[in-house]
Amino acid sequence: MQDIPSHINLAVSDRIFLKNPESSELGKKIISGSIELIDEMGIENFTFRKLSQHIDSTEASIYRYFESKHRLLLYLIAWYWSWIEFRLLYLIANIEDPEEKLMRAIRLLTEKNEVDTKFLHVDEVKLHRIVISESSKTYLTKEVDHENSEGLFKAYKQLVGRVSEIILEIHPTFDYPHMLVSTVIEGAHHQRFFADHLPKLTDQLHGEDSIIKFYQNLVFSCIKSTCN
Repeated sequence: MQDIPSHINLAVSDRIFLKNPESSELGKKIISGSIELIDEMGIENFTFRKLSQHIDSTEASIYRYFESKHRLLLYLIAWYWSWIEFRLLYLIANIEDPEEKLMRAIRLLTEKNEVDTKFLHVDEVKLHRIVISESSKTYLTKEVDHENSEGLFKAYKQLVGRVSEIILEIHPTFDYPHMLVSTVIEGAHHQRFFADHLPKLTDQLHGEDSIIKFYQNLVFSCIKSTCN
């Protein structure tokens, strides 16, 4: 793993937006307002007209930042993964034991989030709910190959790569690190959704976060089963 950088830039690929929303107060209002509305009504019912009314602006001003609500959703999801990577690097800084690093990484990828006061215009709790319910809609599209070639999923792939490197520290010849990490992330999203809406599709044990515990056990069992 690389040493933690002295400064982590959460800026998202400039190919996603027309104007960086982090560059102005209006842009930050667009981000915070869109998180509120998409969390409340879902991406299907979300429109720039509703957002403009919510933030007391105009549709035209929003279109100066994003060409479509799809691109706005791409931005929110990419920002989230950059933020998770930012947190991961601090969680594992100065930790020598790769198993401890992996335990911390799995917890981060599967736990419920709390608001991070370093980014006042982003409600990370609501954004996490959006990631759970809407993130697959950014790549389950006919345009996914083109958007991937533009680097629009770089933040997610980079995070998966970092955790995969930790797995390879433990088991250098493990054949499926990226598959395992992406399965943990996507599976945990499903389990969080089931816990809130379809509880008979998951297991909840008193006194523990069953989702975190399940995926920690799953990952280490998978790795150790191939060590022999």
